[in-house]
Amino acid sequence: MVPSSRNGTGTSGQYALVSYVPEPLASFLNKLRRELEPGFPHWRAHITLLPPRPLADRDAAWTRLRELADQIPAIRIEPASVLVFATTSVIHLSVGAGSEELRLAHGLLNSGALGCEELHPYCPHITLAQSLEPHQIDDAARRAAERWAGYRGDRSFLADRFSFVHNADGNWVDLSEWEAGVAPAVRRPPDGG
Repeated sequence: MVPSSRNGTGTSGQYALVSYVPEPLASFLNKLRRELEPGFPHWRAHITLLPPRPLADRDAAWTRLRELADQIPAIRIEPASVLVFATTSVIHLSVGAGSEELRLAHGLLNSGALGCEELHPYCPHITLAQSLEPHQIDDAARRAAERWAGYRGDRSFLADRFSFVHNADGNWVDLSEWEAGVAPAVRRPPDGG
């Protein structure tokens, strides 16, 4: 996720839609993130379909998500290269295969009560580090690229489960999860504040 502040606290009270990276790739990426940002709160490795956003009407947003959720298919994701966003200095893995499908899903979902004007153009990625000081970025990006080049596991995965998440005081909490192509079963997620 691309937070609205360097340390992620600017996203408190906001909502997002993600698909968590499955094992064994998730363990590798989570370990890498802890290496790059020791002591920083770490969230599970994920692909974001809707970046953090406030919701003016949570019930209307949940209704909109239920209307659209079954139109989002499972997407084969192939993480590509370690890059750094120029405007935010977020170190991330770019997405090769699956990028266009993620952009289409984002375009569909970023509408109605779920819609907002994004802080940055939507760019599918997996965040590796987002709270580093400017003097740490080049070294961290180099280390991330070395670790990624040395990873021997399967790099592709199927994004086939989606989670609607809420940032409560800097901690992202899962509110609801469902399978690709299926509308969430409950009327709305439990109250997230």
